[in-house]
Order: sequence, then C-alpha cells, then structure tokens
Amino acid sequence: MNLVKKGSQTARDGFKNEQNICDKFNNWQFDNEAKQWLTIMQYNINEIEYVRAVVLHGYKADINLQVQIKLKSAVDVENIQVKLVSNQKGFNQVDKRWLSHYKEMWNMPDSVYHLLKYYTGETAPYRQDIRDPRRMFIDEFTKEEQELLLNWFSNNKTLILSDIIKGRGQFSAEWILVAQKLDNNARWILVNINQALQHYSSGNVRISPKGSIYIGNVTMQRKGGDGGRETAKMLQFKLDPTQLFERFS
Repeated sequence: MNLVKKGSQTARDGFKNEQNICDKFNNWQFDNEAKQWLTIMQYNINEIEYVRAVVLHGYKADINLQVQIKLKSAVDVENIQVKLVSNQKGFNQVDKRWLSHYKEMWNMPDSVYHLLKYYTGETAPYRQDIRDPRRMFIDEFTKEEQELLLNWFSNNKTLILSDIIKGRGQFSAEWILVAQKLDNNARWILVNINQALQHYSSGNVRISPKGSIYIGNVTMQRKGGDGGRETAKMLQFKLDPTQLFERFS
C-alpha cells in the first residue's frame, strides 16, 4: 500500500491541529481520510460500530482513539502521535528535559552525567581553548571521554530512542501521523510507531559536524536560545518527521 501517494491525493488544505484530526476520526463515516487511517490500522470499516477520539496533553501520544467493533465486547484503543510540518524538511523536537531527569530515567552513570553537564553548560568548561566559553561541545572532550559517551549511548540506544519517541505507560504512542503542508499541497503518512523507531534507530551513534551527537537519525543537542535563561541548558532530542515519507514511500 502506497501510503504517501494515497495521502497526497487528499488533504489539499492540510490539517489545522490535533483537534481537527480528532474531528475527522469522530466523523469517520463521512470522512474518507479517517476511513483510510482506520484501514491502515487494520480495521474493517464495515465492522466498526463507533469511533471516539480525544486530544491528549503531556504524553507522547497526541490523540487517544477508541474503536468499538460490532459484536465485540471490548473496545480497541489506539494512541497516535501527530507531527504537523510546514517545511520541506526540518527538525522537530521530540523530547526536552533537564539532564538530571534523563540520568534518573536511564540510570545514567556519574561519569557520563558529569561530562554531559559540561556539554549543556550546567557545569562550567574545564578548559579555555573552546568555541563557546559557556559550555563544551562533544568534540572538545578528550578522545577517551568521547569514547565513553559514544559507547554509553550506543549500548543504551534502544531504550533512549523508545523513551523519547514512543514513551512509556498508558499513553505511549502506537502510531505516528505526519501531515505536511507546503503552499497549496499537502500530504500525510500514518506509520506504526515500531516502524518509525526502526527507521530513526538505523545508523550508528556518532559525533555530528557541529559537535553534538547523532543517535541513528536522531540528534541530541543542548537546547540553547531562551534569551540566555537557565532553560537553555536543558538537553533536547530532535528528528525530521518528513524522513518517514522517504522511508515508506
């Protein structure tokens, strides 16, 4: 099934927001795109009794979908992450926290934690011949320190990417819907989250040309910006949602 082609033939006006997508699901009997999405999620349209969709806040999933199948007592639940894109390509922040939160989540050893504090700027640089007096880049650490970081991220790659893309718990994402609108054209693709994880995890852990870290197809970097406020020292992870069009077309 060519999901990109199917999505490109419709949605010429794009989607406004997550509530707009929920409305389409809730009006599924009369909405061709909602029917296509449900079909991709392996539902037989003729067997559906009702569909209810609500917007979620504070979770990896943006939409919680309940599907009642005729003659079936249990209700199926699907959690969908939505990425609305208005550029040809572009990185989208998928997770941002203080480094201490990641340390707790991933049982990060002190040796890695302290190095990353130099990277975010929470700890002042230990050397002066660097590009930015406020913090250090990964390629400014010693070779041994760089190897320590790369090895730890490599060994924990699956856990890290699952947490930042899929999440944990009741409202972890099971699907990712990317909707891209460029000028008067729009397209969408709906992909199982495990397929998306497989794509974004492909590739090694390595140092980027700008001194950050690539974890497969995900970039880890210091948040920066924020007018110099303390929140600029947070750690963030970014990915390009439009890669899914290329990967699954």
